[in-house]
Amino acid sequence: MSPGGDTNFDIIFAGGGTAACLTAGRLAAADPSLKILIVEAGEHTKDEPAHIQPARYFSHLAPTSKTVTFNVGKASDKIGGRSLITPSGRCLGGGSSVNFTMYTRGSASDYDDWETVHENPGWGAKDLLPLMKKTETYQIKPGEATHGYSGPLKVSWGGAFTNVGQQFLDTALAIDKDRGPIDDINGLFKCNGYGKWQKWIDADTGKRSDVPHYFIYNQEHNKNLVVLTGQKVKRVVFEGSKAVGLEYVGDTVLRPDVDQTVKTVYASKLVVIAGGAFGSPTILERSGIGRKDVLEKNGVPVKVDLLGVGENYQDHNVCFIPYQASEDAETLDALFRGEPAEVEKWLEMWPKGKGLMAHNGLDAGIKMRPTEEDLKELGPDFEHRWKTYFENAPDKPVIWVGVCSCFLGDITIAPPRKYYSVGYFTEYPVSTGSVHITSGDDANAPHDFDPGFLSDQADTATLRWGYKKAREIARRMSSYRGEYLPGHPKFSPTSEAFCREYQAGSIALDSPKIKYSAEDDKALEEFNKLYVQTAWHSLGTCAMKPRSKGGVVDSRLNVYGVTNLKVGDISIAPGNVGANTYSTALTIGEKSAILIAEELGIKLQ
Repeated sequence: MSPGGDTNFDIIFAGGGTAACLTAGRLAAADPSLKILIVEAGEHTKDEPAHIQPARYFSHLAPTSKTVTFNVGKASDKIGGRSLITPSGRCLGGGSSVNFTMYTRGSASDYDDWETVHENPGWGAKDLLPLMKKTETYQIKPGEATHGYSGPLKVSWGGAFTNVGQQFLDTALAIDKDRGPIDDINGLFKCNGYGKWQKWIDADTGKRSDVPHYFIYNQEHNKNLVVLTGQKVKRVVFEGSKAVGLEYVGDTVLRPDVDQTVKTVYASKLVVIAGGAFGSPTILERSGIGRKDVLEKNGVPVKVDLLGVGENYQDHNVCFIPYQASEDAETLDALFRGEPAEVEKWLEMWPKGKGLMAHNGLDAGIKMRPTEEDLKELGPDFEHRWKTYFENAPDKPVIWVGVCSCFLGDITIAPPRKYYSVGYFTEYPVSTGSVHITSGDDANAPHDFDPGFLSDQADTATLRWGYKKAREIARRMSSYRGEYLPGHPKFSPTSEAFCREYQAGSIALDSPKIKYSAEDDKALEEFNKLYVQTAWHSLGTCAMKPRSKGGVVDSRLNVYGVTNLKVGDISIAPGNVGANTYSTALTIGEKSAILIAEELGIKLQ
């Protein structure tokens, strides 16, 4: 799968992430004579335990990791003067090879908005649902109308269902009289119920359902499908306004002293930019496509003055709050710490799809909408957002609340014991950011990245509400042994909300809820400001919208102002989705394959 000395291809993909690998794999399977090149900055992932064994996902976030890019955001007083660091996939398969394997799909109205609000015919839920089904084999229950049963990627409960996950469900359903259980938490059309959480894990083999193993590596016999790793795309090569190839250089994260000689490859049919929310807009800008002021500041001649490039950056604002757990709690903490006996124990079970190595700890949760009482808690800061965005879209959740059977944070600073984390994230933040280049010539230069977190008070209100909802469940779970204090607000010792480090057991289910004072709310908001992190769900920076409304590509993914150039990854999302980005990236990959196949006269399998 190496290019040898060949520099001429039919289609070139600038980036080898989730969408690119799926699209390239579909096209190669449909027409093996197509010469396809994928240029990827990271390395291969084939049969590597860190990529195929689900429970090893946290290793990719270690400070020394080379499988993700650590995108450093501008410091912001909105998050306590911090610089938010947002990892993005940096290996073949991108996020699919390093994510938490959490199966989450957006709401039907999210995609309907893409079609109606953002004016993209063919991108509504009715058109995309068949593509979602095409990708997956749903191993959980036969005959579900919104799921697929013949796709290459498997969906299951994973190798275990922890007692921590069960406690979360039992507790939430016992104390929350406004919401009940939901059979399929990712069925696309309903939310606001508690349920078990599906995973991108094969129930039979225990392996991660990533893209390269099921769309690329399974076609290694096809010598026309070529993958070039360790190379960073510099810019698109044009003849007039027609894209005809790419320039690339060695990736300096993998090898800091790598030769920076510029190499060029050519595409006779199409160039597809697929570098993700960070890579795609910056490749466009180095190619002369973007905001005039950004290009001129970085010494790039303007080919297309396209205002939306690098704008519309969106993510989810997340907090994972740690609680100390009893010794009988089933958690992944010892696995995350790499304790040899624990690793060996679960490795023995893993090939049969069983045990915690075939698991991610994310067993249960809810995509939650507020009640009338909750809307009072959310307050006037949230009122406009509710009225204009959520009220008439009953399938759209405001926040995700869920449990993870582990300490979901820096395990090097937490005392070695058992924990669980109850997290919450804003499903559709109002705040947006941007990603731009800092050099017109250096492809390895860091980005000018502004995450934009908490720049709107509606998002602050949502996180405040999320902590309160999550904590009421967490402290009633039978494994509860107190708060892990560094991961909680510093409430006054005289406050009802004061956190206690050591507890003999959980509080009673019928105990009154904590009443938070105005002072408590201020402490909580300050905590969220200092504790909020990325959910690793970056999208939107090459938005699929009309050019007059800040769009970068049209509904066939063509970049405005040039020809023979598409963007085909999660960066084209014109609006956020109430989900992590993997399922949506897969769907964009499937749609990209269809659009390209139509234009090339190829019949997909």
